[in-house]
Amino acid sequence: MATKKTTKTVDLNAAVYNTSGKEVSKVALPESIWGLSWNADLVHQVVTGMQSNARTGLANAKMRGEVSGTGKKPWRQKGTGQARHGSRRSPIWIGGGVSHGPRSDKNYDKKINRKMKTKALFTVLSQKLRDGKVLFVDNLDLKAIKTKDAMGALKNLAMLEGFKTINTKKENNLFLVVPKKAEMTAKSFRNIFHVTIEDVRNLNPVDVLNYRYLVIASPEASNEVLMAKTVAKEVIAKAK
Repeated sequence: MATKKTTKTVDLNAAVYNTSGKEVSKVALPESIWGLSWNADLVHQVVTGMQSNARTGLANAKMRGEVSGTGKKPWRQKGTGQARHGSRRSPIWIGGGVSHGPRSDKNYDKKINRKMKTKALFTVLSQKLRDGKVLFVDNLDLKAIKTKDAMGALKNLAMLEGFKTINTKKENNLFLVVPKKAEMTAKSFRNIFHVTIEDVRNLNPVDVLNYRYLVIASPEASNEVLMAKTVAKEVIAKAK
């Protein structure tokens, strides 16, 4: 996550390109999704909460009651000149149990309100757009399962101003968002390690922040899915 965020205004009438790298139309972006100001506290709370919820507690240290060893007292309490000990499984002994070690049954879950998560996503998308890292493409449906065709589309998009490194072979470089994942498109891009493709309904703040560039396919349909998150929130609120 960048330490400094730009606050410049951005044109919400964005250009839409085809896979040949040519501008074909314009799309009016909803201000409620793409025009929000940066809110570091909100984004930090939601992102750290999501990362905590995704954490799996695998580390597990054995306590004194779980390590192997005898329960016999090492030596008598007094008269030996040595310190008093009652068990070889004590944490202060080599091979003994661990005090306050990690446990696999620890729960790392954190509650994230639906409203907070949705606004954090829209806030991150707005900032990504202000940073000039969002590209809108009219269609990414490929006619055949060919990695060559997918690479060709990326090379054409890399010719656009401000996106010269969009096809750079760097981990987490490009995140492709489609309204609905097509089999041919997904299989064509899956062999390109620096590209990840996902349905727009699964879009979340962590993914948007983890990737350098964000390519939105079929922006009008994608924006409808994003707007549905807000509509669903309002319907739930009214039902209560």
